[in-house]
Amino acid sequence: MSETVPGLQHRTVLLEEAVDALAIEGERANGVFVDGTFGRGGHSRRILERLGPGGRLIAFDKDPQAIAVAQSLMLTDSRFEVIHNSFATISDALASRGISAVDGVLLDLGISSPQVDDAARGFSFRADGPLDMRMDTTRGMSAAEWLATANGEVIEKVVRDYGEERFAFQVAKAIVAGRAVQPISTTRQLAEIVARAVKTREKGKDPATRTFQAVRIFINQELEELEIGLRGAYDRLAVHGRMAVISFHSLEDRIVKQFLASLARAEQPDRRLPIRAADLPQPKMKLLSKVKPSAAEVAANPRARSAVMRVAERLPPAGESA
Repeated sequence: MSETVPGLQHRTVLLEEAVDALAIEGERANGVFVDGTFGRGGHSRRILERLGPGGRLIAFDKDPQAIAVAQSLMLTDSRFEVIHNSFATISDALASRGISAVDGVLLDLGISSPQVDDAARGFSFRADGPLDMRMDTTRGMSAAEWLATANGEVIEKVVRDYGEERFAFQVAKAIVAGRAVQPISTTRQLAEIVARAVKTREKGKDPATRTFQAVRIFINQELEELEIGLRGAYDRLAVHGRMAVISFHSLEDRIVKQFLASLARAEQPDRRLPIRAADLPQPKMKLLSKVKPSAAEVAANPRARSAVMRVAERLPPAGESA
């Protein structure tokens, strides 16, 4: 589905597949669900279409522009509420609303097309704009402010760890040298500095791609918030509740994969201890599926090509019937 937002388009990735994964049907249609990344509301609107009259949807987003869209939706549907904060706050946010458990959680990670395409946000090197990169423009340090003060070793580590850039040392050195001449305040400045430092690049990929990804992830603490949010979502998930997470790069997907796998794998007790079979540790989640966009979706929306969705279901505690 394509949504028009102030001249910019956002096409929701894995729209039907993600909402299908939440299994919003029967009694569950009147349950409580969470969209941890509202974006421009593609998934949220589809969830609301499937919810019953007694259902409830809680959405989160850090982006003020996304919140403005969500607030207009709140005015037309009393089952919907949006929270201007990261989904990392999910556990406390739900507790403060008296919600002890939810029937499904959807996380669509990364950045939306309107954020990428709006030069004023500073996420992309394709158009010149202020070097901001904050998901939430109302708080925190911009990319330009961070690059003006961080030492070379820290910049190198961020570019290497979050961008998986093998020329991280050269990029960091070039940034430090460049800012000594003039402040790095625009996306074009940063892209040109990186292009001179990165001597070779994969075919069809801009030399600045990995560095921009790295700085964005660091500025927004995306991986740290993902780890906290996954744990919070699991803690609030009801028995047989579903969790569906869409990732767009290997760093995110690795965290999601390892987190779900750890819960789907029962801890092995010390074989020397006398433990009854009924008391053996049991898996806490069941891995259901790994889904990628179809060839047709990728053809219609090239940005979907790197997406992967992992779906899991919470299992009942040992000794309780399914």
